[in-house]
Amino acid sequence: MNDKLIESYKAFLDNGKTERECVESLISEAEKKGYKNIDQVKSLKAGDKVYVTKFNKAIALFQIGSEPIEKGMNILGAHIDSPRLDVKQNPLYEKDFLVYLNTHYYGGIKKYQWVTLPLAIHGVVVKTDGSVVKVNVGEDEADPVFCISDILPHLAQNQMKNTASDFIPGESLDLILGSEVPPQKYAEEADNKEDKKDEKKDEQNKAKKAVLSILKEKYNISEADFLSAELEIVPAGKSRDLGFDRSLVLGYGQDDRSCAFTSAQALFDSAAGKKTQVCICVDKEEIGSVGATGMESHFFENAVAEIVDRMGNYSELTVRRALNNSLMLSSDVNAAYDPQNGDLYDRDNASFLNGGIVFNKYTGSRGKYSANDACAEFVGKIRSIMDEHNIKYQMSELGKVDQGGGGTIAYLAAKYGMSVIDAGVSVLSMHAPWEITAKEDLVQAYEAYKAFLFA
Repeated sequence: MNDKLIESYKAFLDNGKTERECVESLISEAEKKGYKNIDQVKSLKAGDKVYVTKFNKAIALFQIGSEPIEKGMNILGAHIDSPRLDVKQNPLYEKDFLVYLNTHYYGGIKKYQWVTLPLAIHGVVVKTDGSVVKVNVGEDEADPVFCISDILPHLAQNQMKNTASDFIPGESLDLILGSEVPPQKYAEEADNKEDKKDEKKDEQNKAKKAVLSILKEKYNISEADFLSAELEIVPAGKSRDLGFDRSLVLGYGQDDRSCAFTSAQALFDSAAGKKTQVCICVDKEEIGSVGATGMESHFFENAVAEIVDRMGNYSELTVRRALNNSLMLSSDVNAAYDPQNGDLYDRDNASFLNGGIVFNKYTGSRGKYSANDACAEFVGKIRSIMDEHNIKYQMSELGKVDQGGGGTIAYLAAKYGMSVIDAGVSVLSMHAPWEITAKEDLVQAYEAYKAFLFA
């Protein structure tokens, strides 16, 4: 077991609970390994290492090979966003002596899993003068945490009659930020009724004002600054070893940061080869890979164009050939077989914890809708690489045919004509606040990614 890799992975999870934090961690590690921001580089040659970022939420790392780039690249592609709760633009309100933060959930979550958990707030607030305030509250032992309340069982008869998707409405996923002592219910009436009205008026939103005062003192944030904030609500706490044998990892965001970390680490630990080696970590996969930082954007295509330009003799045809002739592993997780719910899986075509890296020839749903469906020749090549390096692997689907399914960024990369297959780590309790992976699978994924990059 590669204990150093596992400990580094857990630290990556703990320090990278948002896309921005992941990119920041990756840049820090990349620069230690000799990578430079492409904006600081005028020309590139074999062996050079550069990275390209977009809005601090997506990154592409390149190690230039000795072959002309138009012969293709070996690419690892992961995503670094995870299901969570996002803070709305006008979020702060007080209701009956409790202060709440209004949220909008992001990605595919089971809403009931997010109540009564200790939660943390991560993100940035951008003020009108352009200054950026980083926010991270709930991770340090001295920090307060936040929580979404739920109804006690004694009063939940009506709630429990609803379906699981409905009994916690999305608009109810609001965090408790603070509280105030209510006035005495049976206090004697004041002699002067007008004084009583003025006193009641002064008491309104007292708790909210107290919270705003704390935010002003600690972060110099006003209520209006929420308008230009990106704040994410995530589970508070560190990733942990799971089980008496410590064979598993319990942590937030392992879909898909388990693959993003092992992909990036494989690139960092690889020597330059004939092919240009690439690791891309993009945003927005959990909501369709949309936006300027998602795989559906031109971010990666533009990054490749910048690389070609700095190699000299730029042409659009060279960029197109470089993309078309590339090979890619879509580094994304797969659902691990769950013995407690085995009827949801085709066991012969399922992936198991500790079974090694998972290759998924096609994802999509039901009739392979929105699937990439890798060609047999590429699958054969991948099998050859794995066998040559004695890497443990398994072939899998995501559940039974008509049970459901899921998508990755594979089909968006395949549109360039490159060969792509999904390859990643099995995850149990995927999309839950705390997900489960096997250390053995993390190590095998890292080794598989490293072997592929140099193939």
